[in-house]
Amino acid sequence: MTKRYYLATPPTGERALLEGPEAHHLLHVMRAEVGDEVTLFDGTGSQFPARVAERFRDCVELEVGPKEEVDRELPIELIVGVALPKGDRQKWLVEKLTELGVVELVPLVTDRGVADLRSKSLDRLQRSVVEASKQCGRNRLMQISGPTKLSDFFDRAGERRLLAHPSGRPVGETLEGSAQPTMVAIGPEGGWADDEVGAAAQRGWSVVSLGASILRVETAAIAITALLANR
Repeated sequence: MTKRYYLATPPTGERALLEGPEAHHLLHVMRAEVGDEVTLFDGTGSQFPARVAERFRDCVELEVGPKEEVDRELPIELIVGVALPKGDRQKWLVEKLTELGVVELVPLVTDRGVADLRSKSLDRLQRSVVEASKQCGRNRLMQISGPTKLSDFFDRAGERRLLAHPSGRPVGETLEGSAQPTMVAIGPEGGWADDEVGAAAQRGWSVVSLGASILRVETAAIAITALLANR
């Protein structure tokens, strides 16, 4: 049985009500019975041992134990801005960035971007964050921002800010020293426009390369995130 379930509202007493997709999964997919033990997590860093107390048609009442603070976050804060690809590749990217420990994913609006992220698409991606967090053990949900103009993302403050581009210097040369909060920008399938790369450099971003091969959007995002996460 899947043991971890996301509770959007942290419990305030000895009982909690699990509703929506999480209750459906526990009731109708996992077919939980009264007395089954699970773990609840609230997306902000806490988890709670719990036991199924009562089953209803579309919700589950649980007996909740003491809060536990279990930190599985990276020692480095990673914010990744991506000109998202289309279709199911978005979901796959969100799942992997969640597993790797990214704090925030920022969908970027760029000159050559191909994806139009509407509210329903954003809701689906948020659900993918929950599912990936359940699987990998994170108790803090990765945040997904609304679509953001590239210029606004460039203007955000950060100790280390990296833009991936084939013309940059090898990314490994920028990763020396202690771990520090890092922002990363990954361009669209058609690549960055020249003026976008220039704007990043003017604002103090380091232009870095991931090697000689031209990578797909999601590959580049995952590759640089994995490098940073393991520093």
